[in-house]
Amino acid sequence: MASERVLLLLLALLVLTLAGGINGGGIAIYWGQNGNEGTLAETCATGNYDFVNIAFLPTFGNGQTAMINLAGHCDPYSNGCTGLSKDIKACQKQGIKVLLSIGGGAGSYYLTSKEDARQVATYLWNNFLGGHSSSRPFGAAVLDGIDFDIEGGTNQHWNDLASYLSGYSKQKVILTAAPQCPFPDAWIGGALKTGLFDYVWVQFYNNPPCQYSADITNLLDAWKQWTSATPATKIFLGLPAAPAAAGSGFIPADTLVSQILPAIRGSNKYGGVMLWSKYYDDQTRYSSSIKSHV
Repeated sequence: MASERVLLLLLALLVLTLAGGINGGGIAIYWGQNGNEGTLAETCATGNYDFVNIAFLPTFGNGQTAMINLAGHCDPYSNGCTGLSKDIKACQKQGIKVLLSIGGGAGSYYLTSKEDARQVATYLWNNFLGGHSSSRPFGAAVLDGIDFDIEGGTNQHWNDLASYLSGYSKQKVILTAAPQCPFPDAWIGGALKTGLFDYVWVQFYNNPPCQYSADITNLLDAWKQWTSATPATKIFLGLPAAPAAAGSGFIPADTLVSQILPAIRGSNKYGGVMLWSKYYDDQTRYSSSIKSHV
């Protein structure tokens, strides 16, 4: 009888564990656009983040010399960012996925053809992923994937770039994207249809028709559309980490925890929350406030 009770207890604990983990979420953060946000290693050491997007590679495509821009963190022109290799490896040892975010709100990037996309994919593979180059900007560290934060240029050939990157067999290249919440996204809506993207963190800010307001209906309707119509593994709710981090769309942490998260966590595609950015998160401790609820 005692053994049966123990077995039943173990089964009950297993059920609770599985139920709790079905839609357990994580937090993705953007790092790299403010020299006062601490180092990459310090970012990962907080224990708050599951994904870190190094932002940005804002110049690439159309035959341009690709160039990263990490604000005050390091000078890529003097090969001064190779020291990040140690930080990247430290993050990865903690199980954190580190990605390079390409694009951004201000940059010179677009793809002119399928061949252009192939060349950019080759550059990314050899300089940031599992390939080889004598001039890897971040040194020997191998990033986990590429984040598409496409907010300009054209909407052409992003599907080709995703296809070429996903075609590398030596390493599983994680592909993520940060579209705007109006559906479908004007820039990479077509690429997202390929089903090649693992995680999509939708920017529910600077977009009044689908962001948070006193009435959360528009946000929830947009969330349902994204989760039902996007062939990605997981969808994240992208938010500003402080009121100053975006023009509009900030959700107070207590409101997020009490109203928004309970309404979206039931989706099978719920992945968690993405925050812009580490600098603003430092000001508000937003991720610390929501982590146990995500």
